[in-house]
Amino acid sequence: MRFALLALALFCGAVSAQERPRIGLVLSGGGARGIAHIGVLQVLEEQQIPVDIVVGTSMGAVVGGAYVAGRSPKELAALVRQADWTAILADRPARERLAFRRREDDQLVPSRIEFGLLLSTGVTLPSGAAGNSQLEATLNTLLPAEHAETPLQALPVPFRAVATDLLSGDMVTQDQTPLFQALRASMAVPGVFTPLRVNGRPLVDGGLVRNLPVDVARQLGAEIIIAVNVGTPLLEERELTSAVAVANQMVNILTEQNVQRSLKQLLPDDMVIDPNLGDISFMDFARAEEALAIGRRAAEAAVQRLRALSNPAAYAQLQARRQVPPDPTALALPLAALQFTGAARTQPDTLRPQLPLQLGQAATQADIDRSLQVLHGTEDYERIEVQTEDREGRRHVEFKLSEAAWASSRVRFGLEMYSNFSESNHFSLVGMHVANWLNSWGAELRSVARIGSRRGLSSEFYQPLGVGSPWFGSAQIGYEAGSDDVFNQGQRALRQASSLSNAQLALGHRLGSFGDVRIGVGGLRASAEVLIPAPVDGARASRRYGQRFIELHTDTLDSLAFPSQGHWLTARVEWLQPSGQAQAVNATVIALKAFQWGEWAGQLYGERAHAESGTARSLGGYLRLSGTPDRSLVAENVTLARLVMARRLGHMPVALGGAVRVGFSLEMGGVSGGPLLAPLVDTRWHQAVSGFLSVDTRFGPFHLALGATRQGGSAVYLLLGPTW
Repeated sequence: MRFALLALALFCGAVSAQERPRIGLVLSGGGARGIAHIGVLQVLEEQQIPVDIVVGTSMGAVVGGAYVAGRSPKELAALVRQADWTAILADRPARERLAFRRREDDQLVPSRIEFGLLLSTGVTLPSGAAGNSQLEATLNTLLPAEHAETPLQALPVPFRAVATDLLSGDMVTQDQTPLFQALRASMAVPGVFTPLRVNGRPLVDGGLVRNLPVDVARQLGAEIIIAVNVGTPLLEERELTSAVAVANQMVNILTEQNVQRSLKQLLPDDMVIDPNLGDISFMDFARAEEALAIGRRAAEAAVQRLRALSNPAAYAQLQARRQVPPDPTALALPLAALQFTGAARTQPDTLRPQLPLQLGQAATQADIDRSLQVLHGTEDYERIEVQTEDREGRRHVEFKLSEAAWASSRVRFGLEMYSNFSESNHFSLVGMHVANWLNSWGAELRSVARIGSRRGLSSEFYQPLGVGSPWFGSAQIGYEAGSDDVFNQGQRALRQASSLSNAQLALGHRLGSFGDVRIGVGGLRASAEVLIPAPVDGARASRRYGQRFIELHTDTLDSLAFPSQGHWLTARVEWLQPSGQAQAVNATVIALKAFQWGEWAGQLYGERAHAESGTARSLGGYLRLSGTPDRSLVAENVTLARLVMARRLGHMPVALGGAVRVGFSLEMGGVSGGPLLAPLVDTRWHQAVSGFLSVDTRFGPFHLALGATRQGGSAVYLLLGPTW
């Protein structure tokens, strides 16, 4: 096909190319509205209109840059349909791609209220609400590898991506900037994506200074301009209902003003295509298909004028120039070199054993992409650029790392709130601090503090036993205290205050990126005191235990709140030796399997717990036999199974949270006495159901639910925080 286009161009294109006017395509910024540009490109190609120059801002730069680099409108439309926009706009990599230690952070504090805390700089925040990893991975997919590192002025078709210098406010056309960086800078919406530093200057979205850069296209030699304006219109007074809306209006005013100045620069022969995108907002990527169709209809409405610009010979010549050869990085070549540059505090070499890139072995682009995911999953890096070079049949790969300033000392705050609108009401404020890379092997200190209905403080020192070693040592200390009701045969008997302090040492082995296994020893002290009814002597019972344990934990869930894929498994056996008494055995197995069923996310959960000393688990409360009084079913053995299904209704703004869901649960559980392997037929079973509305907030999952137990009670629940 490419050779046919070249032949046609050589046969009849040279003279006509000289006689015709040079056509410039100007694509404005507009976020999700900019997907309409793809529909316009489809019509331009169908009409065989030669586009000599392309200039774009923000999303217009992304679409225009990918087109100039060789992507067809059909390919762009397919990429848009396949893209996971929720993940692209998330504040960090997808959970299943995180390092296992970072997934554990979510288990301890499921909030996303996080910042850096350094003695030298004080509080440090990420410079964007959305993360960089998914955005940049999407750009890598969008751009042919042949041109990703090509400076704009060296592309086969003249192209410019407009950005704004964040320090001076000047327009930057980035003619010397590699294509990937130019697009990344042009769409760095302030407050959403981190600015990109190019040649020592931080660059952000070009829409602040030139959202429809007609003058730039003219300077590049465009004689006829096709301008596509998809900018966000100004809000009406009735829509200015919050501080966020007012702030957005201020940005829209600045953008609209420079768009109006650009429109006045158009000449009579120029064209404006203005798709009527209605109420599709800047961040409304869920309506991408609709935006694409609207862009196509807008171009088709102008097809009479567009046909006057049709020139099949010149179009064929430009198409041939724009075509790129097959991606060489898709081939598997032996890896000759793997370099990490830019790291000062972290030691990326410790990650080499976890990467699919190994010296001497065949390396493909897919291997490079997976390695990039591993690096991003540590959350130690703000940006990662990949440089791939093939020489003499061997592949050289370099990861250029930009360390995140806030990553070395992170603080996360969360809220935990639970109420059944009756006797069970709990509230806690939780804080977690993580200090990592305390030495060259990657030591980490993680501490969690809790105040409120439950009080506690725990800390773990985690030390890998060598550079990149899967073996590690762990030392933990902890204290927790609170008060709980104690039930006897389902009836509330008393309220007691309890506390538990412990210390333990463990030797562990990391299981890839999905889990670990530990064996350890320790000691603990448990205390309890009856509060209601008031005891006569006020005595407080206390007991010390020696402890040995073995524990397996794996986690590949894509979400803790409502996963749709992956699994969770925790299996722990501990041997407790009370002072002067016989040894007791406690054991717990918890397993969860997530799945997707059409529009529904589902999870199957099973739990079996045995406690010879104390009560490790109990039943009653939300999702633990909903409708049954909290912790009212107590015995040596606890068994619980449940199915939870949830359907997504919508999505919160990026800065506020995630999905809004509605769903239900089916639950069955019971308690029994006896040994660890007591048969399940001895268990008295209970069935329960619940229906709920859930929102993924920045503080964690929020639930409002109604639950009922068969031949039992019912309750309304309000919950903020973990559900298990």
